[in-house]
Amino acid sequence: MNLNVAAKLQDRKQRQQKQQSKLNLVSLMDIFTILVFFLLVNSSDVEVLQTDKNIKLPESTAQQKPDVTTVVRVNNAQLFVGDRLIAQVKDIDQGADSIEPLRRELEYRASRAGELPEDKKAIGRAVTIMGDEQVPYQLLKQIMQTCAAADFRDMSFAVSQTAPQDPPGVDS
Repeated sequence: MNLNVAAKLQDRKQRQQKQQSKLNLVSLMDIFTILVFFLLVNSSDVEVLQTDKNIKLPESTAQQKPDVTTVVRVNNAQLFVGDRLIAQVKDIDQGADSIEPLRRELEYRASRAGELPEDKKAIGRAVTIMGDEQVPYQLLKQIMQTCAAADFRDMSFAVSQTAPQDPPGVDS
């Protein structure tokens, strides 16, 4: 009788080893399909500007989202166009009307982008200026004049969005 029980146990183990668990791919594909549609629908609302930990943006209650453009970043030490370091702020001539290395970089980017259509020539190319809130106005003015000289006249300033607040003295 022991041989019979041992044989049955061994037979059961062999059957269990042959019947390996199978992965249910139908439910896995359903999950991934839902995930893909979720990501497609929600990805279009996100506008991400490259941030710099050395730049503290001023705050604004504006609701309009900026377009994707060339980004000029400036803090108290450095001036960038995109990820490229253009100049050290201490090396910029404060008395000049424009910043020569910035003008050259913007003109290079404009030449790479090609000719503007006729309807956009009056407005100029778009640029977003991301400046630290402690950057002096004189430096921002030089950056704006340089951008305009390089045909980047459609300027926007990057700010941190905050909730709109009622003016003082107005009850809700």
